[in-house]
Amino acid sequence: MAPPERRYTDEVPEAVEVRLREICLSLPEVREEVAWKGTRWRVRTHTFVHVIGIDEPGRDPSVVMSFRAAGDELEVLRNAGHPFFILGWGRDAVGMVLDDRTDWDEVRELVTESYCVLAPKKLVALVD
Repeated sequence: MAPPERRYTDEVPEAVEVRLREICLSLPEVREEVAWKGTRWRVRTHTFVHVIGIDEPGRDPSVVMSFRAAGDELEVLRNAGHPFFILGWGRDAVGMVLDDRTDWDEVRELVTESYCVLAPKKLVALVD
């Protein structure tokens, strides 16, 4: 018998979505969408942030933000440990567990960097 699998859910606290929404929608030409599970923010056709609930057998449910990173930052995050982890898809995709200890200034920086990885150069030039 196969072990129980990870289950993705829409169970993201409203306060987390509100904070991410404020950060993401402050960037040029961003739109918010309901994803297959959770919520995602896109620039043009690229998702640069996705927030989702994860329910794994034997663990407390968690909320995870997926985002993109590049260069030295990607290498640092790959080796940082909790709350960061490699998602296992996409060469530059990283996950971050969002909980009561989350540093929202750091989240703002990571979201902005993720946007800059995927946005057209003319939009990146508009970012402070």
